Amino acid sequence: MRRWMVLGALQALLFGASAQAQTFDFDSVSRLAQTRAAEPHRANSDKLPAELAHITYDQLRDIRFKPAQSVWRGEQLPFEAQFFHLGLYQTEPVRIHEITPQGRVSHLPYRGADFDYGQNTFDPAPWGDLGHAGFRLHYPLNGTAYKDELIVFQGASYFRALGAGQQYGLSARGLAIDTVGGSGEEFPRFSEFWIQRPAAGATEVTVLALLESPRATGAYRFVVRPGAQTTTTVNARIFLRAGTGPVSTLGIAPLTSMFLSGENQPQPGDFRPEVHDSDGLMMVSGEGEWLWRPLQRPNSVTVSSFTLQNPRGFGLMQRDRNFASYEDVEARYERRPSAWIKPLGDWGAGRVELVQLPTPDETHDNIVAYWVPANLPAPGQPLEVAYELAWQGDAQQRPPSSWVTQTRRGYGFTRLTSAEQLKQPQYVLDFTGPALDALPAGAPVRAVVTANANGRVIEALAYPNPATRSWRVSLRVERIDATQPVELRAFLQHTNDTVSETWTHLLLPE
Repeated sequence: MRRWMVLGALQALLFGASAQAQTFDFDSVSRLAQTRAAEPHRANSDKLPAELAHITYDQLRDIRFKPAQSVWRGEQLPFEAQFFHLGLYQTEPVRIHEITPQGRVSHLPYRGADFDYGQNTFDPAPWGDLGHAGFRLHYPLNGTAYKDELIVFQGASYFRALGAGQQYGLSARGLAIDTVGGSGEEFPRFSEFWIQRPAAGATEVTVLALLESPRATGAYRFVVRPGAQTTTTVNARIFLRAGTGPVSTLGIAPLTSMFLSGENQPQPGDFRPEVHDSDGLMMVSGEGEWLWRPLQRPNSVTVSSFTLQNPRGFGLMQRDRNFASYEDVEARYERRPSAWIKPLGDWGAGRVELVQLPTPDETHDNIVAYWVPANLPAPGQPLEVAYELAWQGDAQQRPPSSWVTQTRRGYGFTRLTSAEQLKQPQYVLDFTGPALDALPAGAPVRAVVTANANGRVIEALAYPNPATRSWRVSLRVERIDATQPVELRAFLQHTNDTVSETWTHLLLPE
């Protein structure tokens, strides 16, 4: 028996004979998630047809959804839905449904006729309802003549969206489990979706999702509002399973990105000055301190934690929006979105965790950031989380005072030997923003720089940069133990007022 048949029986049991007269909503998915959390995890038992199980990358790329078969095509609705085909890396089917305006659920089955198989010679007729690998929603984001891709849900609990004029870059996830700190990372997956049919002239669309993994389940609601800054309001109700191993790191609102090289870490031999989907992690504490952590490509797994109480926001940002910073005509990294997460309600105590991984090239995501609550719920009890995720372009979240525009490491002309330069690295930081712009000419600005016990600050100078009408900080730090990292912090101060965000940096061991 296929798993979807078992699911249908379970839904009937949950909602009873009156289910047909009831509306299906977020609470309905929550009841499913809570029921699943009380049961052992059941691995997906569906098997792909032999033709799909051994498909190649090029064969899968040749399978395309037919736009004419889009859900709601020809109904004068602003949104349309299209599906992804199973095969290769996407082997676990998801079930997708539509919720009517009356709250009724209508299944959206896999149909071979919805796809163009290109040069493949498959016959999908015997396959039945395989399910889909995921789906995408379309909307006239950049003009009225065409419905652009707006948001994609595909693979585990991954999703990503676009604002006007943007190109896909970093991704978000529903949940991360033991990315670090456990016996191995667990990837929860959205096993089922319900898409709310939009009304004529709608400016938002709602998606419900059921999340499952060996140690957790969850109910999710995504309200997607397209625009120059597309926002996704996320409500999640997460349950830990009973009778499973403990969760060491529960990652809430996880973001996944790529950093290969930047102004702080050039890539030898690459004609492109920078290659990254995000260039830094930005955070704001409950007390209003803004922090900026430039990303790096380490030689080994590196984890940084920032303890916060009721954070006001965090995100992986692509601050550098100039083509000349990348010189990549195809990738167009300057169009990659930033992802800014604004908690809705109090998140309490916890930490933002940044995981940076080695990577040989730009085809691998090697950056992960998420929130870890200090206290986890008991098995079967809900953890309620709500946040707004904004996919931002040129107009993006900034600190209200001033911010770092670039971080560079290295020396110009110096009489220091190579060994001395390695032991005493130099950083050059540029700051700009309204708090600095408002200062009168000649205003005294001081660089406040500190290091942990493994570093000694030798030089910290702040001075105007007339070429860019910004302020520059030059700092030099001495390593005490070259095998251990040095944690650095720097901000600008005018008299007793802080006039910039706090730059934080981890000087990695050589």
